[in-house]
Amino acid sequence: MARYDCIAVYILASRRNGTLYIGVTSDLFSRVNDHKNGRFEGFAKKYGCKLLVFWEQYGDIGEAIKREKQLKAWERSWKLALIEKGNPEWRDLYEDMILPKYLRRPDLWGE
Repeated sequence: MARYDCIAVYILASRRNGTLYIGVTSDLFSRVNDHKNGRFEGFAKKYGCKLLVFWEQYGDIGEAIKREKQLKAWERSWKLALIEKGNPEWRDLYEDMILPKYLRRPDLWGE
């Protein structure tokens, strides 16, 4: 039986307004950790896409795959607008998952 800790569509970036990678996973935390540590060969590693700048959670993997395909077909400007709407500072949202607020770097979090 498959493990579904957090089914999600996600966008990784190389930097603010940089190269974008869109993916889907059944375990967001582990997948982003793998990308950050270079465990996957391919586009994201080649272009240094390690910052989690956007993600959406889903209850069904099929729906998540549909959304991934939709986002991949979008114009770049639409993708950037989606990121800017929810994450205007382009913070690495992975830190939200791993660090309690008191340990986050104030220079990155504006705190």
